[in-house]
Amino acid sequence: MKIVCSKSNLLQGINIVLRAVPAHSSLNVLECILIDVDDDTITLTANNMELGIETKVVGDIIEPGRIALNAKFFSDIVRKLADNNITIETDEYYHANISCEKAKFDIPGRSGEDFPELPSVDKTKSVVLNQFSFRSMINETIFSISDIEENKIMTGESIKMVDGRIRITSLDGHRIAMRYYDIKENNGFDGDIIVPGKALSDLARIVQGDAYSDINMFVTDYHALFEFDNTRVVTRLLEGKYYPVDQMLTDDYDTKIEVNKQDFINCLDRSILLTSGSDSKPIILNLVGNNMEFTITSDIGSMRENLEVTREGKDFRAGFNPKFLLDAFKAIDDETISIYFINDKTPCSIKNDNKDYIYIILPVTIS
Repeated sequence: MKIVCSKSNLLQGINIVLRAVPAHSSLNVLECILIDVDDDTITLTANNMELGIETKVVGDIIEPGRIALNAKFFSDIVRKLADNNITIETDEYYHANISCEKAKFDIPGRSGEDFPELPSVDKTKSVVLNQFSFRSMINETIFSISDIEENKIMTGESIKMVDGRIRITSLDGHRIAMRYYDIKENNGFDGDIIVPGKALSDLARIVQGDAYSDINMFVTDYHALFEFDNTRVVTRLLEGKYYPVDQMLTDDYDTKIEVNKQDFINCLDRSILLTSGSDSKPIILNLVGNNMEFTITSDIGSMRENLEVTREGKDFRAGFNPKFLLDAFKAIDDETISIYFINDKTPCSIKNDNKDYIYIILPVTIS
């Protein structure tokens, strides 16, 4: 095998597939990147058996072939080379010669035949979105998944069709994040799948297109395939049934307030200065008339601040984790945001009139 690629093209491809390389694996070949070269295509692949990524790289093909190279060594070498064309040449003993200008590296590789192929995914059921919307819906919900592996379902996000729109939902036992987006095309997808949060987080970093660039999501009972630009990402789906989040939604409220987004964020940002580590004290919201008072007291100190709001309904007092409120507010683009309360024992809801987004946050018990 022999190819010549620009450093920028090669490094871009490496950075994409690196997200599917495990830090450590009992199968050493999984710690490699597969370089597969046929007569007209250079393809890089990584596969940790849960997530697989394949991307095509532009370059000159002198001789086809395939080899698996240790991902860390290979990426570190390419990263340190000069910004010029890089030549990769291999021999029958799976040694790779990597050269650029006056620098030359010789590193051992493995047979490409040892590398596991990505799962084959049937393309009968699919959804087409623009890449900007896809990336946004992940970034606006991913913070609400759980990192506790014992509760596997909560480490993923639910993706389903609801009233002709795609809905993505995450929850961690203390809050729910839910976003609705319009799709460009639906070809038979009507189910409810649970995609691992890590796969979606990696996808959000890889997908770089705008509202005019598409991403295709193909779904089977066990896998989801995402195709965009010159890249394919295959992930296993989480098995099981997602939580009945629709039962947790309500339009009832006793108090509704409208606040300026940035003013509210600024108050929360200042309050978080007084929380650290295990000393995660709640922020108390005390609404009297059109005045919302923020108070927080911790071992570090205390803070009190007032914010003018527009109110409908009763006075109100409750405590919340300030970070949970902050995560939700930072994910919303609206300049003015509505928050709905019932009482100090029930969750608050943050949503707009069209219900493009719904964030539900449990209160914290306060004295």
